[in-house]
Amino acid sequence: MSYVDEVYELVVAKNPAQPEFHQAVKEVLESLRVVIEANEEQYRKDALLERLVTPERQLLFRVPWVDDKGQVQVNNGFRVQFNSAIGPYKGGLRLHPSVNLGIIKFLGFEQIFKNSLTGLPIGGGKGGSDFDPKGKSDREIMAFCQSFMTELYKYIGADTDVPAGDIGTGGREIGFMYGQYKRLTGLYEGVLTGKGLTYGGSLARTEATGYGLLYLTEEMLKCNGKDIAGKTVAVSGSGNVAIYAVQKAQQLGAKVVTVSDSTGWIYDPEGIDVALLKEVKEVKRARLTEYAAARKSAEYHEKKNGEHGVWNVKCDIALPCATQNELDLEDAKALVANGCFAVAEGANMPTTMEATEYLQKNGVLFCPGKAANAGGVATSALEMSQNSERLSWTFEEVDAKLKGIMVNIFHNLDDAAKKYGMAGNYVAGANIAGFLKVAEAMTAQGVV
Repeated sequence: MSYVDEVYELVVAKNPAQPEFHQAVKEVLESLRVVIEANEEQYRKDALLERLVTPERQLLFRVPWVDDKGQVQVNNGFRVQFNSAIGPYKGGLRLHPSVNLGIIKFLGFEQIFKNSLTGLPIGGGKGGSDFDPKGKSDREIMAFCQSFMTELYKYIGADTDVPAGDIGTGGREIGFMYGQYKRLTGLYEGVLTGKGLTYGGSLARTEATGYGLLYLTEEMLKCNGKDIAGKTVAVSGSGNVAIYAVQKAQQLGAKVVTVSDSTGWIYDPEGIDVALLKEVKEVKRARLTEYAAARKSAEYHEKKNGEHGVWNVKCDIALPCATQNELDLEDAKALVANGCFAVAEGANMPTTMEATEYLQKNGVLFCPGKAANAGGVATSALEMSQNSERLSWTFEEVDAKLKGIMVNIFHNLDDAAKKYGMAGNYVAGANIAGFLKVAEAMTAQGVV
């Protein structure tokens, strides 16, 4: 049995009932097979892959808090500090009822390679809780965030582990967590990113993941003789990533015709109205039914079981920006049949392996999330730099750095794919480019 297969079997055996983690490891190891087989003797001797797939530290803790009725509630808290070979752990905190250890491990594992691809000195980590911020008052969210940080603060720091926002964790939640961290430690440092602009946040951080996705997509198209201007784009999701992906796509001359949320999706043939979308989602925190009610050209479709939503709409480019495994094989077939020629992932692992393989076999340009959505964590690292320097850069400075990072990421993964005889396979290219840097650092630092 090959070393890759041995390690994958070990992961499944040692991490039962964690399918998302198994999926992430399999996808990465399969695309690294050519590199690993070329160095198998040394990697096996050093147990490099076993160390790579095993987190350095896994924290599970209780988060008790009191709701507005005086009832004590209890949630599970998680932080997986996966790999610090190239820098302090860096990765978001996800607040969503679906959160469990397997999902946090999958996200943390992906983060190792994503962070490596940015070219910045940050390692991989992820955390969160099965707490649901939806429908909670500000006071309840503050109570949860303070309790969560009361446990987490012992394990994080500006040079140790720097968490950030993710699904369910926006500026409000980061603010409450940062206040509690500062209260407990007495330290005013860049320990969390995604902070408000009045206390160490970075301009362009809100826009970064969505903007970065489009900067990379634009470069990918350009290098394949295509132009984004005038193209029709389907976007899933309507959170932070989706909103700013829509905004930047339209600034680049494309027309975005879909967005979605957990209850339904919108088809707007005249193009999504970004100002209205922001009003509904960022200000009112409401459902997309409100978007449809306020815009005559919009069609609202309720989400039904087995229904494929936005991926059935005719488009040139698809940008999945919602959640893991949202684009399956049937969706991929619909996209190909409708003439879609490029897919770039705004969310983490939103495309199933079968769908990814189908898209690639049918000549669709496909860029995985660990590369395409790295703009968020890259700008978080830029926020860390500004905090360390006690400086604040202009929006234009940060945006220019972000664009430079995303263009470099594409060329690094493109070069890695070509070097290993897999030209055009950007999944393999991203994994190889991210892995080689981490593997070299791990080898240099000995058995730790």
